Amino acid sequence: MSGKQQEARPEKPSEADGTAHLFKALGKIIKVLRQNAGLSQAQLAAETHCSEDLISAMERGVRVPQPDFLVRADGVLEAGGVLTAAVEDMERALARARTRHPDWFQNFAKEEARALAAHYYAVQAVPGILQTPAYARTLFEHRRPMLDEATIETRIADRISRQALFERWPAPTLTFLLEAAVLLRPFGGPEIHREQLRRILEVGQRRTVELQILMLDKDDHPYLDGAFTLLTPPGRREVAYTEIYGHARLITDPDEVRLYSERYGILRSQALTKRESLTWIEKLLGER
Repeated sequence: MSGKQQEARPEKPSEADGTAHLFKALGKIIKVLRQNAGLSQAQLAAETHCSEDLISAMERGVRVPQPDFLVRADGVLEAGGVLTAAVEDMERALARARTRHPDWFQNFAKEEARALAAHYYAVQAVPGILQTPAYARTLFEHRRPMLDEATIETRIADRISRQALFERWPAPTLTFLLEAAVLLRPFGGPEIHREQLRRILEVGQRRTVELQILMLDKDDHPYLDGAFTLLTPPGRREVAYTEIYGHARLITDPDEVRLYSERYGILRSQALTKRESLTWIEKLLGER
């Protein structure tokens, strides 16, 4: 055989089962249908009740078209059922994507995907559901023990797939409480840091999301034990999730969950308001 034989890149699970290819193909179809309909990304976003950034990301294959979006877009673009025909396959693909999370994360990922409410408190890094692909890659590439490239790609794809929660309708109640240090730490360098700040700003500006920053100048603090998440599954009591040094806990005991809920409420009362928080992020970006 002449020439240098190129080593084959291992397929990601999302490629092996066709999930990634389905997302990219649908994105291209949506773009062609939109252009044929004479609509801009902003116009399609307005007609389908989502953001222009989301339309752009779906067309580029980096965000997942949700089944309810496909139904709305099919009518707006007069696609004649082309997009609704993909709904069943998309639902199966999303279900497969959820099962690829590490075993210790399975229960949380399942509860998060269907939660009626989710509240995130972050102290060291941006919550996974808010991360950009580049920011997530930086975290995975520098963790110890080291991960192989195929695992990193899988973890990034599955982390980003969780962001489908933002596109659900009716929208779940979503709140984020971020320690200021999280946004001051420039993981990945200036460019990746700025992209991540803009992503947080974009999500925080949504009317379905409440985002607050806890500043560093507070002289007291009700909870210094690490990040946690509160979830309210359909038809069930609120649960809490913690993950410290790779040890994950999904907490269901009502008395213990109540303690986390009380801590979260106290922390929110000490944080900047949503408007103040967004203004603070804009100043970090030099846009104020």
